[in-house]
Amino acid sequence: MRRISTLAAAFAFFALNVQEPVTVSAAISLTNALEAVAKAYADAGGGPIRFNFAGSNVLARRLVNGAPADLFISADAAQMDVAAQSGAIDNASRVDLLGNRLAIVAPPQSAGGSQIRSLDDLLRPDVKRIALGDPSAVPAGVYARNYLRAAGIWTRLEPKIVHVANVRAALTVVENGSADAAIVYETDAALSTSIVTAFVVAGPDAPRIVYPAAVVARSRQPEAARRFLSFLHSSAASTIFRRFGFSPLATAP
Repeated sequence: MRRISTLAAAFAFFALNVQEPVTVSAAISLTNALEAVAKAYADAGGGPIRFNFAGSNVLARRLVNGAPADLFISADAAQMDVAAQSGAIDNASRVDLLGNRLAIVAPPQSAGGSQIRSLDDLLRPDVKRIALGDPSAVPAGVYARNYLRAAGIWTRLEPKIVHVANVRAALTVVENGSADAAIVYETDAALSTSIVTAFVVAGPDAPRIVYPAAVVARSRQPEAARRFLSFLHSSAASTIFRRFGFSPLATAP
């Protein structure tokens, strides 16, 4: 009986000291980089991290509707604002974490796809389908549409645009040959070995792409979420983000 009581006490102590994972709802374009950062966090003695990756618009809507999470990382300010306006995030914790750039990609063996070198090339008749994350909601699509509008060619390209659920889906339809081109993030383009990056959108006319992060207001473990958020803009995490092509915007001392 005493042995049973001792074991019960040991298991109770263990249960009290098991760390619950911090749940991070994050833009799908961050998948590979954040998984690498979470591993570094664990190696440094941080707690476990559980990710929920999807389009930022989908994640923001879920948070507004009460979905459980501890940290939200969006691919644009607009979707973070959606969450903020509903009271779903702790505004005091909000920080602009990362930057990115757009890239135009094409299948290397498509009809002239590998010869796309400029926006004007997207207007060619042999470029029939251009994949974008839904430009009414998906950040990558919103960035792309605004860029194309500023360039004066959105109206002419719009009949060719194929709307998909998120930026990774846009990359996939080019990889499988269902589209002649796509506008995705530079970081996503760099992960694929079956497409070519026609060009990266750079210079003064390029959209400013920002990934904000914030602790979720209903987090069950806000202190643990803040610790991971702090690590996300540490120098160690910044090194990993740069390796995946992101530009850290906030680096802790």
